[in-house]
Amino acid sequence: MSELLNPVVLSVLVLAVLSLARVNVVVALLIAALVAGLTGGLSIEETFNTLVEGLGGQGETALSYILLGTLAVMVSRSGLTEKLIRRVLPLLKGPRAVVLFAIAGLASLSQNLVPVHIAFIPILIPPLLAVFDRLQVDRRAIATALTFGLKAPYLLVPLGFGLIFQGIVADEMTKHGMEISVGRIPLAMAIPVGGMVVGLAVAVLITYRKPRVYSTVAAGSGGAALPDPESTAAGEAPTTRWGRGDVVVLLGLAVTLVLQLVYSSLVIAALAGILVIFLLRAESWRDGDPIIDRGVAMMGTIAFIMLIASGYAGVLTETGAVESLVSAAGDWIGGSQLLAAVTLMLVGMLVTMGIGTSFGTVPVLAAIFVPLAASLGFSPLATAALIGAAGGIGDAGSPASDSTLGPTSGLNADGQHNHIWDTCVPTFLHYNIPLFLGGVVAAMVL
Repeated sequence: MSELLNPVVLSVLVLAVLSLARVNVVVALLIAALVAGLTGGLSIEETFNTLVEGLGGQGETALSYILLGTLAVMVSRSGLTEKLIRRVLPLLKGPRAVVLFAIAGLASLSQNLVPVHIAFIPILIPPLLAVFDRLQVDRRAIATALTFGLKAPYLLVPLGFGLIFQGIVADEMTKHGMEISVGRIPLAMAIPVGGMVVGLAVAVLITYRKPRVYSTVAAGSGGAALPDPESTAAGEAPTTRWGRGDVVVLLGLAVTLVLQLVYSSLVIAALAGILVIFLLRAESWRDGDPIIDRGVAMMGTIAFIMLIASGYAGVLTETGAVESLVSAAGDWIGGSQLLAAVTLMLVGMLVTMGIGTSFGTVPVLAAIFVPLAASLGFSPLATAALIGAAGGIGDAGSPASDSTLGPTSGLNADGQHNHIWDTCVPTFLHYNIPLFLGGVVAAMVL
């Protein structure tokens, strides 16, 4: 019973309850951080000092989101979004299920082949909302499809963000005495990710298959009018012509992609792409203020939530609650591998739901999971499956995760999509449950 009074458990429960009650995510995070600090032995002053000190932990991520939002506005202003949509529209015809699986496939490219993470969402999704509404697609299904593409590829494929995540898993396991190569991590994650595929299919084909009606929206985010696929006639051909500005914007995007691969920094890459567009006069310097203002409006909320989440993670770390939670779990596991697998997955879900990042959770979990797994006779593959799945399990469904904030930023462009009930709850149900079961099964059979 004392484990239920652990600061991590209490604060995450508070965060979940407040979020489900539609309390603003920033306010919910601050209250959850206060609960964690006070129950962890910190004073109010110490709690908020720790939180403020921890804001810098996601400073680069927050800045990169602002710059990516600015880049997205430039793309929208150029008219390139409309041309891109005309290319995508043929994929968005037919049964709703086909449309949703196509979105999941497109989102999957953002993690590995073209590693831009959530940057494509504010560019592509808002102008497509009218198309989705015309098809009466339930946006909860779209959120589920997008989150699948933001999570499953980096858990399974060792390219782009996947190489970073799987490298962290392998490095942390080796650091704590259990050697494993990055090349073996995909084998360990195959069963958990297979569970996510099942979750996606259930969401698309069963849970959200019924039509859902939304209010009509005439324009997408950033002012780019939505092209009507029913009215594309010969007389409208000029709208598909490519001009110098389009080429410059494409060059800016290419520079952003290349520099991200070279420097592994979204800040450097996005800033370079923005400067290319300004210097080659696709946008005027005089329009810089309104462009950046709209970029901040588009992505600023996500950036700020990531900062607060980083501070919240700092409070949890300062209290020592994560270590005590795992240690307490180890005391009553005994020698049962099944009970150990279930317990470790639960701990991973709690920690990741609170911190909001699977990448940042892995080092915390590995330090305690690896020795415990070794003592219980888990193989390196089974341990990697536990750590990878436990690290990723809370990412979907967390109010502070970019895997949920990203889809909401696009789907709520017209104010008709709730972050908690329309993104976090659906993704939690359809991915965290399959990841939990997949992680436990993988640990027992590998």
